[in-house]
Amino acid sequence: MTPRTKKIEEVKKEVAPAVSVAQDIGDDITEEEISREITNAAKSDRFFEAIGRRKTAVARVRLFTKGDKEFLVNNQPYTKYFQLLEDQENAVSSMKKMKCLDKFRVTVKVQGGGHSAQAEAIRHGTARVLVDFNENFRKRLRKAGFLTRDPRMRERKKFGLKRARRAPQWAKR
Repeated sequence: MTPRTKKIEEVKKEVAPAVSVAQDIGDDITEEEISREITNAAKSDRFFEAIGRRKTAVARVRLFTKGDKEFLVNNQPYTKYFQLLEDQENAVSSMKKMKCLDKFRVTVKVQGGGHSAQAEAIRHGTARVLVDFNENFRKRLRKAGFLTRDPRMRERKKFGLKRARRAPQWAKR
């Protein structure tokens, strides 16, 4: 058993009432059930944490049940951090899918990659942390494709070439 698994098991034991309430939640999740689960989980001062990745971007996501209900990326609101509306929607899409955007305080530390890769890394991390919070969220998040890490990476440069596949220009004379 890894230290991370032990930590998750300890948190699950402390949040056992929330998990028992969460067993009733299926695909049709209502606002009342989520709020009941949050109040039960709020008895512990801990947070749920997960890592999301995309290309070279890495996002560490923490989900707090107590505190202001906000979504912070590198200590800024996500709407200020991501200028493009597409990146904003992509970053919080897993939270919106589970109707939890205004239910939790979420802090994200993200580094590496570009803005689009960072937004997708945040989406991956928030989906993973929601599954840590409630195992019943897994089915819907998996179906939406938010739990699958996108494996596409930049291809390495090969010797004798200018880039991964770009050959030097050839001249006949």
